[in-house]
Amino acid sequence: MRNTLLLILLLAVSSVIYSQEQFTGTVKDAQSGEPVFSANIYFPTLEKGSMTDPDGNFSLKNLPRGKYKLVVSSISYATFTTEVNLPEENLEIRLNPSAIEMEEVIVSTPFHQLQSENVMKVERESLSELNKKGAINLSDGITQIAGVESLTTGVGIGKPVIRGLSSNRVLVYTQGIRLENQQYGDEHGLGISSKGIGSVEVIKGPASLLYGSDAIGGVLYLNPEVYAGSNSTHAEVESNYFSNTRGYQFSGMAKTSGEKLKFLARGSYAAHSDYETGEDSRVTNTRFNEKDIKTGIGFQDNKYKADLRYNFNRSEIGIPEDIEVQSTEKEPLLPYQKIDNHVLSLDNRFYFENSSIDFKIGYQFNDRKEFEDEHAEEHEEDETEEEHEIHEEGEPALEMHLETLNYNFKYNLPKIGNFETIVGVQGMFQTNENFGEEILIPDSETVDFGIFATTHYHLEKWDFQGGLRFDNRNLESNAFTSEDGDVITALDRSFNSINGAVGAKYHIDQKFIARLNLASGFRAPNLSELTSNGAHHGANRYEVGNPDLKNEQNFQVDLALEYRNQHFEAFINAFNNSVSDYIFINPTGEMIENDPVFEYSQENANLYGGEIGFHLHPHPLDWLHLESSFETVTGKLDNNDYLPLIPANSVTNTFRVELDEGDTLSEKYAFVRVKSVFDKNNTGNFETQTNGYSLLSAGFGATLELNKVKVDLGVSGTNLLNKSYISHLSRLKPDGIYNIGRNLMASAIISL
Repeated sequence: MRNTLLLILLLAVSSVIYSQEQFTGTVKDAQSGEPVFSANIYFPTLEKGSMTDPDGNFSLKNLPRGKYKLVVSSISYATFTTEVNLPEENLEIRLNPSAIEMEEVIVSTPFHQLQSENVMKVERESLSELNKKGAINLSDGITQIAGVESLTTGVGIGKPVIRGLSSNRVLVYTQGIRLENQQYGDEHGLGISSKGIGSVEVIKGPASLLYGSDAIGGVLYLNPEVYAGSNSTHAEVESNYFSNTRGYQFSGMAKTSGEKLKFLARGSYAAHSDYETGEDSRVTNTRFNEKDIKTGIGFQDNKYKADLRYNFNRSEIGIPEDIEVQSTEKEPLLPYQKIDNHVLSLDNRFYFENSSIDFKIGYQFNDRKEFEDEHAEEHEEDETEEEHEIHEEGEPALEMHLETLNYNFKYNLPKIGNFETIVGVQGMFQTNENFGEEILIPDSETVDFGIFATTHYHLEKWDFQGGLRFDNRNLESNAFTSEDGDVITALDRSFNSINGAVGAKYHIDQKFIARLNLASGFRAPNLSELTSNGAHHGANRYEVGNPDLKNEQNFQVDLALEYRNQHFEAFINAFNNSVSDYIFINPTGEMIENDPVFEYSQENANLYGGEIGFHLHPHPLDWLHLESSFETVTGKLDNNDYLPLIPANSVTNTFRVELDEGDTLSEKYAFVRVKSVFDKNNTGNFETQTNGYSLLSAGFGATLELNKVKVDLGVSGTNLLNKSYISHLSRLKPDGIYNIGRNLMASAIISL
């Protein structure tokens, strides 16, 4: 399989050199006529851009002929869009001053539009902005997005929860391909470092039309950091320190670009001790460390673009069981996970006049090992690290190799009138093999195939988008013997589904936007749900699968209203998500080897809720920002039982100050944030209620410019009042273990 992939990659990289086209122009302030320096000039379809020089001039080479959308953006100006017939020279663009934060192009939706132009509402956040607010890792950072939470096991393991759905119901995309790393497990984290990720986009709702199975609840789309601009070189070194976990993180990056070839490389390392609760107790074996390497090679001329990316991530993560040894060591104890994740992707784009072909292929190898404590004796609180068994490399109790080959072929048809249309096929070939003594899921083979078409129709105030898709998943597994001697028969199942989506956007005077989207989605049951029969030590339960499970099928109605002027923004998002044959796990009341037995069942379910918020930056105090948001979701089965693992309602209020100007110190900022979480009383059958709490966070930072060296400095703190609390989505909640207490983070980024 690996040799075949390498052959495909070599064939796909080859290209032919074509004639060059050039696009030049100037960007000026619409009121003063002064040139605008460092404005971003970007063609979303071509994924190519430049920046203006001090005189406001720009130049792009190696562009294909045809009509393409152009996006021009700059801080303190309203984002400008237009269509340009290439080649074109000496275009003059005038930007209107605005206090509204500049818009970014949304990559996770098919037509690469600005948020205000998108029919589907998509949340987008820069990772650098999330990290400034004290995020320990990627799964922690995304919880700052309204409607997104994290299902956690300590601070080292977190899974995204979008409007109450998680695990296999939320699809994660990285490097343009779907991430496959045994994501069905509650204690299986993302396995991706936030370093080297440029931004994150969140689709809240069924996205099966675009992504197939497992996107029933939404998509977390991770955009890698961009290459350096043409004919430039950039390097940076970053370090972070976290007081609570005595943790540290280092990252170094270098990238350089010529006119056609581009290269970047980044290496990162992070290590954290056991976290400390608000009661000054360290939660034993929540320590973790992570090594991460990201690299990329890009090529682009006027007819072809290639982006070859590789990411290696090794994580060693302790599996906590109780509060015992009090230590600041960073080497995990038994039991712990050791996960190696390799992601190799190649994005090929072929440009024709007014049309293009996008062909992505990806290969992933996920090596998951779990090492367990051999003895079952009780540990005393005063025992030493040695008595608790610091891990030694040996034979893992569980080892699974998951290999995945993805492909995604899309043809962007020539525009016909106001219609833009994309047709494509997607697929996946996947194998899982076991090498340890324990078998959590059997050896198996999964083959996915999907075909789809989507179109967008644009009018002056209205936009419409719709599409259809057919998917087939074939899943075969080998027979195996469970821990208690039961023989689990081989499985050969095929799952099919037809899904569609339709949406409309209404835009009035650039101030009011209304979006209505109707979409269906599906999820084929995963191997764990179909074949489990054994103790799941990470979850502290004995799981029994159901080989007769059917597809989950859902239909969601999503209404989004947004108002924005120069100094005020407000939004209301409401949704209703009906899920047929929702798969859930329930306790049976039995015990096997001191583990409670849980079995998988199906019943229709319904989730509903939404988000509401505003952002005020009053004139003339444009540097002052007041933000507030409220999020709520309720999930119930048809029998009126509440669904488990649904986040509690919460309100987040933020006060921000941003001052961009300054000779030596620029981009100064400070913030204070209070997140108030309500009591959680409507719980699932095997859940306990959770008390509400409020967490105070604050931070400040600035950019220090010394000749050609730029230093970004920041200090932030979370849970500053050292509150003792338990999140409803903490997997340590049944043991009464509190979440992380006060944590201060200091960061420094040196850029050359």
